[in-house]
Amino acid sequence: MRWLGILWLVALSECVVIIPLTKMETMRETLRKENLLTNFLEENTDDTSQNATDDPLISLQPLRKILDVCYVGNITIGTPPQEFKVLFDTALSCTWIPSINCSRTSCRRHNLFNPQLSTTIRLTSLSINIKYSTGRIAGVLAYDTIRIMKLVDIDQPFVLTETQSGFDHVIFDGVLGLGHPRFGPKNYIPVFDNLKKQGVISEPIFAFYLSNRKENGSVVMFGGVDHRYHKGSLKWIPVSRTRFWQIAMNRITMNGWMVGCFHQCEAILNTGTTWLAGPTRLVTGIQKLINAKAFGEEYQVPCSNIRSLPSIIFTINGNEYTVPPVAYIWKSPYNTCVSRFRGGTETWNHLETWVLGDAFLRMYLSVYDRRKRMVGLAPAV
Repeated sequence: MRWLGILWLVALSECVVIIPLTKMETMRETLRKENLLTNFLEENTDDTSQNATDDPLISLQPLRKILDVCYVGNITIGTPPQEFKVLFDTALSCTWIPSINCSRTSCRRHNLFNPQLSTTIRLTSLSINIKYSTGRIAGVLAYDTIRIMKLVDIDQPFVLTETQSGFDHVIFDGVLGLGHPRFGPKNYIPVFDNLKKQGVISEPIFAFYLSNRKENGSVVMFGGVDHRYHKGSLKWIPVSRTRFWQIAMNRITMNGWMVGCFHQCEAILNTGTTWLAGPTRLVTGIQKLINAKAFGEEYQVPCSNIRSLPSIIFTINGNEYTVPPVAYIWKSPYNTCVSRFRGGTETWNHLETWVLGDAFLRMYLSVYDRRKRMVGLAPAV
């Protein structure tokens, strides 16, 4: 039996590529340290009028997600390889990296890609714009070799940014999109899909394990699932809309009371934010229920009250997924405790939609099956 276990691990290692992610200080934490957070939030208010776009080359990213990203991994681009720290983002299809042609301060604070040093680069004249609610990038579409550990993705399209704003204090250089191909420029093939198309990975499956440890322990898996990262069996949920990794949700309860999803709703699994976000009206009710008080843009609770707060339960496909208060309340280094609930989804979707970010995903291993259009969830170890 011992040899069978060893053989299983060897087979697993050949099929699943496990990429380490590092938990780092968020942009919000950096701005707070430098006493710049209040000014940044005042200068970058959400523009609720920009909730749609007809331009296929402009991708609108809702919510201030870049403020709270904290899990990044390493990739290289080009030949010879140039290394970058990227956010592996399930809500975005495109991959983008700043170019040496970008003269903005926000570019100069990061690693920049030099296309002149790569022998495998293929530049195009196609302009791409991606607008976030706190910033914007613009550049050209390029093709080159992207390496993620031992995975080699040849002739991969990505955006080489030539201007960007709002990214001065982010902890990553760029983004590697793991969203659906339809949520990108026409005929754009995301990195994960290109790896499967080229036969680099055997199964069109990737998975996230986001650890609560201070720095290391988190991973993203390509090509399958390492089941040592979860307890019990995976529960599979159909994707309801393929623009995002979006699923139907039954209800949301706290202390046995309905607090959201009264007539069913939708939820988006998003590794690019820490928030549990929903319609402002419903989130305001949750903040009142946990006695969170507005402090500028944030809602805070007394740190001494955390243990007495109720868990929030998301019922999805008939199964309950519990998020305890220690997961939805963040304790800062300055002994303030901030609610991870946030409103605003009604500004970009008229249906009741929730975003389940890292506050949820740290509790559950999440698995994304492109072929079957399913999402799997199981309690994380």
